[in-house]
Amino acid sequence: MTYILGIDSSCDDTSASVVVNGSRILSNVVSSQAEIHEKYGGIVPELASRRHIEMIWPVVDEALKIASVRLETLSGIAVCQGPGLIGSLLVGSSFAKAVAYVKGIPLIGVNHLEGHIFSVFLLEQRPAFPFLSLIVSGGHTSLIRVGGLGSYRELGRTRDDAAGEAYDKVAKMLGLGYPGGPLIDDLAEKGDPESIPFPRALIPGTYDFSFSGLKTAVRNYIEKVSLNISSERSLMQNVCASFQAAVVDVLIKKAEVAVKKEGIKSVTLTGGVAANRQLWEAMKEMAERAGIELYVPPVALCTDNAAMIAAAGYLHFVKGDISGLELNPRAYLPV
Repeated sequence: MTYILGIDSSCDDTSASVVVNGSRILSNVVSSQAEIHEKYGGIVPELASRRHIEMIWPVVDEALKIASVRLETLSGIAVCQGPGLIGSLLVGSSFAKAVAYVKGIPLIGVNHLEGHIFSVFLLEQRPAFPFLSLIVSGGHTSLIRVGGLGSYRELGRTRDDAAGEAYDKVAKMLGLGYPGGPLIDDLAEKGDPESIPFPRALIPGTYDFSFSGLKTAVRNYIEKVSLNISSERSLMQNVCASFQAAVVDVLIKKAEVAVKKEGIKSVTLTGGVAANRQLWEAMKEMAERAGIELYVPPVALCTDNAAMIAAAGYLHFVKGDISGLELNPRAYLPV
């Protein structure tokens, strides 16, 4: 049995997980900082790193206790080394290196995006290589062809705001709070997605995404109609529905073209925005049209979590990819 302790502190959640043989989750503990950052309408890096310092050991300790596993039993420690907020990453990586050194446990550095890619390996059914991975989160929007562990070709990425970031910014414009994704998704359910013709940035000749123009269009519309949250609820629902439809349309169209041109038989949808109901339904319809398999992890494995880091870490461990104590976190780390 191979027990991997995963640690993720890449952004504003502190998470630890114990995974057996890269597929069975014994524990997956997440300490959220949403309440800390909510009043600021977004993540404050300094506050995030301080909270990680406070929570890293309690979270790891709880994950070990739930899994009924001691540090001495671990086969390896997998830690997210980037991309992410450097102050946050330093907390997790420093803790992991200290424990690995004291206990003599192999240390494995994992790319955060790689964690999202292999989160689907925690499902009972997993995709066969090659597959297309659409990662949609607050910090990343990427379309990646996955040929195997370490064999990645990024077909497209956002040129400006990530999709999740656009959700948060639009939510802030509407006075909805943070995080904005679930709030907009709920309001969009009751709105008309065709009521406002927000633009779709379908950049020709590339799989890249762009959401800054859409964000600006929403702001201009809000200013034009003088939207008031307390008195124009139905209009706000239409704004959310139309905004969300524009985001989903772009993501689906790019993914569908990539599936056809790459000859891919399986596609995965991961990242925090993968929890969005409209996106999930649209991806399901696209997969049915294209005659391919769709793999989407449960919500707990879509948002940032350490189980996905442990899953990817296990694959590296089996391959013999051990990082060593020279591992350093990096705010920018291409997959």
